[in-house]
Amino acid sequence: MTSRTIDFYYDLISPFAHVALARLNELPADVTVRPVPVLLGAILNHWGQRGPAEISAKRLHTYRQSVFLGQQHGVDIRFPPRHPFNPLKALRLLAGANADLDTVRRAFGFVFEQGRAPDTDAELAGFAETVGIPLALAGDDAAKAALRANTEQAIARGVFGVPSFVCATASGHEVFWGVDSFDMLLAWLDDDTLFAREPYRHLDDVTVGIERK
Repeated sequence: MTSRTIDFYYDLISPFAHVALARLNELPADVTVRPVPVLLGAILNHWGQRGPAEISAKRLHTYRQSVFLGQQHGVDIRFPPRHPFNPLKALRLLAGANADLDTVRRAFGFVFEQGRAPDTDAELAGFAETVGIPLALAGDDAAKAALRANTEQAIARGVFGVPSFVCATASGHEVFWGVDSFDMLLAWLDDDTLFAREPYRHLDDVTVGIERK
């Protein structure tokens, strides 16, 4: 059986990425997931977007939706006292250590199970201890470069939010954004010609009728 690899782009501020991690066991046995930490703020800036928690009318809805989706998949979510918080140094730890899935799960557990934001010196130290990564990597130049390279790669591949699952194809790649696209990902993994047929095939031909400035 040929192995397939999916790149899982995540930022620690995303509760939906925490839920997505709980669904990875639904993937086919031949699929390997490679976790890739990215800085969501830089991705949003590139595409000219604001995060859902940055929109006052959308913020509480987003929190409720993530908790609801978590409950549907057996994940209890406890938000940290501050959200969104600055995840930069914690993400550098993960990028610098090339953290595997077990480490990433511990990282999200710190944030959305223990309800702790790793954005102070004390909490960052607690985060580093929890995930088992040297705290010094938070200021390491190679770790900074790794996170920056991950984020630039994500943007180049058309990632516009987290979590995103990126799957290689013969002609490029497909991007599946959000835990709510996970069922579509499963369908595509079962049949990668899915989007080449109707009712999907014509969607590439839809033109922009009006564009807001």
